[in-house]
Amino acid sequence: MDIDSLLQYLIQRGGSDLHILAGLPPAIRLHGHLVPVEGARSLSPDETKDLVYKALTHLQIEKFENDPAARNELDFAHSIHGVGRFRFNVHRQRGTVAAVVRALATKIPSLESLGVPPSVWPLCDVKKGLILVTGPTGSGKSTTLAAIVDRLNETRADHILTIEDPIEYLHHSKKAYVTQREVGDAGDTLSFKNALKYALRQDPDIILVGEMRDYETIGIAVTSSETGHLVFGTLHTSSASQTVGRIIDVFPTDQQAQITVQVAQNLVGVVSQILLPRCDERGRVVACEVMKCNAAIRNNIRSNNIDGIYQAIQTGSQEGMVTMDASLLALLKEGKIDHETARPHVRDDVTHRQMREMAPPARSATAPPGNGSVPAEPAGARGRAVVPPWEKRTPA
Repeated sequence: MDIDSLLQYLIQRGGSDLHILAGLPPAIRLHGHLVPVEGARSLSPDETKDLVYKALTHLQIEKFENDPAARNELDFAHSIHGVGRFRFNVHRQRGTVAAVVRALATKIPSLESLGVPPSVWPLCDVKKGLILVTGPTGSGKSTTLAAIVDRLNETRADHILTIEDPIEYLHHSKKAYVTQREVGDAGDTLSFKNALKYALRQDPDIILVGEMRDYETIGIAVTSSETGHLVFGTLHTSSASQTVGRIIDVFPTDQQAQITVQVAQNLVGVVSQILLPRCDERGRVVACEVMKCNAAIRNNIRSNNIDGIYQAIQTGSQEGMVTMDASLLALLKEGKIDHETARPHVRDDVTHRQMREMAPPARSATAPPGNGSVPAEPAGARGRAVVPPWEKRTPA
């Protein structure tokens, strides 16, 4: 077993992530669930370390082991000719080396194929302002942004500047000129903040910020949108209204009034998305909340009325706005997801009642599991912590 063969297996099975953890066999995330690699056995700490280190350079090993600022944490991109590109996160857990590897698609999908609402597509026609794509980790934010950038690349004679950690999708210049800068010691810039600070001197028309991590990065991104640029960014928020609150709350108290006005003036829209396992076939489907800033939403941002923002999204369907509840309800009506899958993400009690009325009768306990079901845990397994042999202590 070697790292390249595991990554080839990940691609062949159509998985999204590879997990390497001491004491367990390697596993891949397939259609949202972790599945052990066929035929693989549990790995010892030394075997795990050797397996992961085969993908690292000597410089990366030195940084991972000894760098005082980034020790025990390492992010980087890795390519295998003829197989694909991968994003590695190497870390330590309970004293052992571990890694999670994300498979990066070589082909950029179209917006249409992703299943995002058609009301998202006109965002590619905007000339200036701030557009955010948000959602939890693994919700497809980077893929949606890559599809938007690819559309802009095909249709606009602009300079597109992306700042990413690491670069996930490779954009080849078409009608636009595309500059891609990777964040990191071995990359093209040391930080998002540094790259954004000097971005305006590189004559961009469109700027993509792979991750808005702190108030300084967010502040520069908002200011860049204020100076006539189109800025795209991501945040780990679960709804459009929560996104507005998160941007403002990350700033010191004495700066919040100013950033509130800037956001109200320059925010164009927010797309919040999640990926859910399908019940009609193998795979996952995206559910999206779409907010487009109109006069009502801008007024609610200025007055910090988060509930008012949500209500404006509810009443803005004619402008292409969609709440997450409406998106989930539509997927349920289409038979793409079931009630149990949608339930944790629903906001309103009214939507819960509508979904319960639509749900089919409960299946009997003896019925075979449906497509994509997860095997039940063995009796007594829930909540039990398994201590690996190398952590066991002999009583004194």
